[in-house]
Amino acid sequence: MAARHKIAVFASGDGSNFEAIAEACLRGEIDAEVALMICDKPSARVCSRAERLGISSFVFTPADYASKADYEREIAARCEQAGIELICLAGYMRIVGKTLLDAFAGRIVNLHPSLLPAFKGARAIEQALEYGVKVFGATIHYVDESLDGGRIIAQRAVDYHGDDIAEITAAIHAVERALYIETIKKLLT
Repeated sequence: MAARHKIAVFASGDGSNFEAIAEACLRGEIDAEVALMICDKPSARVCSRAERLGISSFVFTPADYASKADYEREIAARCEQAGIELICLAGYMRIVGKTLLDAFAGRIVNLHPSLLPAFKGARAIEQALEYGVKVFGATIHYVDESLDGGRIIAQRAVDYHGDDIAEITAAIHAVERALYIETIKKLLT
């Protein structure tokens, strides 16, 4: 039997997308294993999700390092040691720097809760709602030096004609999880 692909998932918070990806791998829906979870917040819920699923983690505090390049060198070394082929950002709330981009060029992807290039950054859903859009969505894109600006891989729209932030957020999350799993599967084949 051929070795399964190895992916790393980076997260900073709840970890629901991390868990969706890990479970899709465990079910065999994605021919890969989440070999490493990276988190920059030791108290984040994603850490307990990774522990429950038996997934190796590297949890760090950026302030413990002299520079971004220093912690990114350690992340890159841990990913290389684990044989990581693809890095999937899933709610990782840090801009990836040159050190990690150089080490994994063309192999870092991100999930964003808007139809990029519209509504970049951390408050995308709120920005779209405030703007009054009627078509929301999710985007999977390659990560580059810019904020949510890398080449788009996949997108999926969500029609919504209300003003309830929780409702539209839930609808976008349902779409983005399925889209991310489909996209990861395609990227690995």
